[in-house]
Amino acid sequence: NQIRVLADVDPSVTATAVTDALAEARGEDDFSVIESSALISTASNISGTLTMMTTIIGSVSLVVGAIGIANMMLVAVRERSREIGIRRAVGARRSDITWQFLVESVVLSALGGILGIILGAVLAAVLTSALLGVATVVSQTAVIGALAVAVFVGIAAGLGPAWQAASVDPTVALRYE
Repeated sequence: NQIRVLADVDPSVTATAVTDALAEARGEDDFSVIESSALISTASNISGTLTMMTTIIGSVSLVVGAIGIANMMLVAVRERSREIGIRRAVGARRSDITWQFLVESVVLSALGGILGIILGAVLAAVLTSALLGVATVVSQTAVIGALAVAVFVGIAAGLGPAWQAASVDPTVALRYE
């Protein structure tokens, strides 16, 4: 059974009064009275903990992803040093080389971000419907934010390799095999 408390009445006082009245009327204490504010407080604490855990896991994932992208871009610079040397020898500026590798890094991270968004949305939909029986809503703001973070990670991870590629000396790169 539920008891609704008026807005100007303290719920804890009402809970205590109900508990005392029921215990006296029943002659025993084999029941419990739960305040909705306690449930809300518990749910809020759990939600805060889950948010913190998700943030930590997401941050670690971003760092690992950035390291992976930077590693792939460094390998690409090494493997394509002859191409870089030829481009520089025929007149490409350092900024052209930098932009080439920076765009490649951003495209790589944006594709990873898009795949992650799709996988996350599908996984959330399956889990929430299977475990909770509710529909999942993926906000447009979250999708745009995730893509923005992916692009930022691509830029951050690609800057070093792009600058390294741009600083390749054309004469050294043309001799490199």
